[in-house]
Formats: sequence, structure tokens, C-alpha cells
Amino acid sequence: KCFRDEDLRADRQPEFTQLDLEMSFVEREDIMKLIEAMFTELCQTLVPEKKILNTPWPRLTYQETMDRFGDDRPDMRFGMELVDIAEIAKGSGFKVFEDVIEKGGMVKGIKAEGLGGYSRKQIDKLTDFVKSHGAKGLAYLAITEGGEERSSFTKFLSEEALVALKQAFEAKSGDLLLFVADSAETTSNALARLRLHLGDELGLRDPEVLAFSWVIDFPLFFWNEDEDRWDPSHHLFTSPLKEDIPLLDENPGKVRGAQYDVALNGSEVAGGSIRIHASDLQSKIFGLIGIDEETAQHRFGHILEAFQFGAPPHGGIASGLDRLVTILANESSIREVIAFPKNQAARDVMADAPTQVDQDQLDELHILVNVAEED
Repeated sequence: KCFRDEDLRADRQPEFTQLDLEMSFVEREDIMKLIEAMFTELCQTLVPEKKILNTPWPRLTYQETMDRFGDDRPDMRFGMELVDIAEIAKGSGFKVFEDVIEKGGMVKGIKAEGLGGYSRKQIDKLTDFVKSHGAKGLAYLAITEGGEERSSFTKFLSEEALVALKQAFEAKSGDLLLFVADSAETTSNALARLRLHLGDELGLRDPEVLAFSWVIDFPLFFWNEDEDRWDPSHHLFTSPLKEDIPLLDENPGKVRGAQYDVALNGSEVAGGSIRIHASDLQSKIFGLIGIDEETAQHRFGHILEAFQFGAPPHGGIASGLDRLVTILANESSIREVIAFPKNQAARDVMADAPTQVDQDQLDELHILVNVAEED
């Protein structure tokens, strides 16, 4: 059982259940083979009526899944993948696209087949949707079944750019092309959410299909602009890939971690990593993420000392059982499969907790509560 300070969403609860596996003398491949076999057999036994889409599971690098789906937990039950049109946007004549590219941003789009007849009102709703996920707007090109084109921006494009744009998406009658131009993070997030939204609209996210995939080769670090340092993308004990260890001195941003996530139908249902087991390597990682030697010894000295005595290579993975059951049971919220779930305010309405504690109970436990006086 886990208790964690989580953002309350449909697939998250502050209290949840994990199956943790920790193993010695293993490599990434050992754990991935074990989990893939276990999950596959589990689903075939519990929900034999559901179809497992791909076996063996596809393996995508973090960069590949971000490029194709804008998300590191891709729903691979349907296509509608993101298409990068940066090269077309550069000299397109459309100032919005060109300015974003010039500032180091990203311009991508998706193709929704069969929605070319969408009205302006329907497209405005899609625009509001991406704005709710941080995008400034949504450009579109709608091609009706009769071949008529309607667009918010193509009148600004050169003829060559328009042709190249339609070729990039293999656009045809009945298609609706939708574009976001913004920072890489905002563009990816907005289009990823829009892709899932349209997948629901078009009935492409079949609950009777299970599309597992592995996501690997995550960056070991992400740069923290506010703190001016590197942050671990997983946790500070994740091992870098052996071939990337020399990059720790040269270019930490290029180092990949020996970690792995299981994605299922747009959710992460398991994740883990191979751990560091060498004292000098662990100390180097501490230094890169801003933990000085004194602090490292105070907080993690027992680990660093243990490593010096020959700790074995080890790794593990944690599977979110509640989230997996939610998907297998065709539920839309994790609260439907958890006993006594917390509400949106993180309260247990069954036990009316958290609440005030009687003074007798506090006295019995020798707990003194100091309440700060208001000014």
C-alpha cells in the first residue's frame, strides 16, 4: 500500500496499491521479459474476451513516443500520430508558424479522418480544448468529402507550402488537419490531449483492445531552469546506460537512464529501473543534481558505504494494480475500483477523515498540537 502526495485525477489517488518487484543480478532485459510474460498471461486469464493488440509488445524510446504521440504513455490502439512540419513552416509565408520556429518552438499537427465536414462551431470547441491545455490557438485545414477546402491560415501559404503540407499528412477528401505552434512542451501536450479527445469522438479507443508497449531510454536528467541544476527524471538511484556513462562529464542532458515504463491504452501501469550499485557513480550523480558531498554522506552515507562492499547489480519495477484493474474493468476512474476512495478534496467521506482529534486521544499518544495564533 502506498500513500503519496498526488494530483487528484481520474487515474490517481493519494492511497493506492503497487506490486513491487526487486531483484539482484538482473539487467533491464530480464525484468522486461518477466513483466511482459506476467502481464500477458494475467490479461489472458482474467479478461480472455479482450484482445491484446501486439505481442511481443512494441518498444519505443522516450524520444520516439514524444515525437509520434506527444506523450510518454502512448495509446497505440489507433493512429492519428503527430506530424512535425517545422521544415514546411519555416518558409511557409504564415507568420505565426515562422515566428514560433524562429524562437526555437515547434509546429506539429494531426489528421482526423472523417471530420472534414466539421463546422466552424465544432472547430472552435476544439480550439477551446487545446487552449485549456496551454496552447494559444489551433490552426486547421478542413477538406470536405466533395474536396472543398476551408482553412484558418492557408490563404497565407505559398502554393508550394500548401502542397507540401497536404503531402506530409497524405491528406484526402474528408480529412481535418489540426495544427499547434508553440513551445515543444506545450505543442506536444496540447496535441497529445487533442489526439485522445478525437480518438474518443471517433470511437477509436476500443475498451476491448489492450495495447501494451514499453517506453525505454528516458533521459536520465531534465534541466531545472528555476534551480539552475539537473533533476533526475526517475529517481536519483537510477543507473545510466553503460554506454552513456562517459557523457556524464561531457553532456549530462544526453545521458539515457536504464529505466522502463509499461504503457497501456494511454496510461502508465508499471515503471522501474536498474539501480546504481557503484559508490563512485552514485556520488557523481549526487553531484550533478546538486547534492554536495557532506549532504550526501548525511542522507545516503549508509548506501555509499554498502556499495563499497560489493553490492550486486540490482533493479526492479512497480506495477500500479488499481490503475490496471481500472482499465481491465472498463472504468473511467480509479475511484471505482478502490475501497473507500478519496474525493477531489482528498477526503475519505466514509470515515470523515481528515478531521479533528479529541484531546483525550492526543494525550494518550503524548502528542502536543501547537496552533499558531493569527495576527
